[in-house]
Amino acid sequence: MPQITVDYSATLAPAFDREGFADALHSAAVEIAAAKPEACKTQFRPSEYTLVGHEHDGHGVVHVTIGLLAGRTEETKARLTEAVVELLAKHIEDDGSALHASAEVRDLDPSYRKVER
Repeated sequence: MPQITVDYSATLAPAFDREGFADALHSAAVEIAAAKPEACKTQFRPSEYTLVGHEHDGHGVVHVTIGLLAGRTEETKARLTEAVVELLAKHIEDDGSALHASAEVRDLDPSYRKVER
């Protein structure tokens, strides 16, 4: 916890500093949501095809989903999503494409379990 998934248009890959973004996001999760640094896990999933409206080209989409154990206030979740959107803007170079960046924080289901080795 937190479980972080970043879905993004593959066309953004050259402009997206994923490592820098993940490092900054983990720090924000620690500061804002009281996460432990070693518990922050981020996966990046590029999407080969992105369509916005009827536009096939010229758009990049990034959506970040953060799963946290229940108990954070709505204010905390909102602060974290605001930080995520700001960090995306800082870690994705302006390559001339329209950028559509969004984030959400959700509570992990009570059935959540994990194993580590």
